[in-house]
Amino acid sequence: MPGTVTMYSTTWCGYCSRLKSQMDREGITYNEINIEHDPDSAAFVEKANGGNQTVPTVLFADGSTLTNPSLAQVKQKIGA
Repeated sequence: MPGTVTMYSTTWCGYCSRLKSQMDREGITYNEINIEHDPDSAAFVEKANGGNQTVPTVLFADGSTLTNPSLAQVKQKIGA
C-alpha cells in the first residue's frame, strides 16, 4: 500500500463520508479522527485551515495537509 493518511472528520460531514467510501473502494488505508471528540485534533484542523474547523482535512506522512481533497488529489499525494 502506498501510504496511510489521517483524515480528520465529523460524523455529520457528507464530504467526509464520500471521501472515506472512495478511499475504501480504492484500498487506501487511513486513520480517522473525529474532531468533535478530540479537542487537540480540532485545534490541529483549525491551525491547518486558517482558524476554521473544515473537514475533511487529510494529513499525509510528510506532514502536509489537504482540505476537502478529491480522491485524485489523495492518490497523487500518496503516489498511488
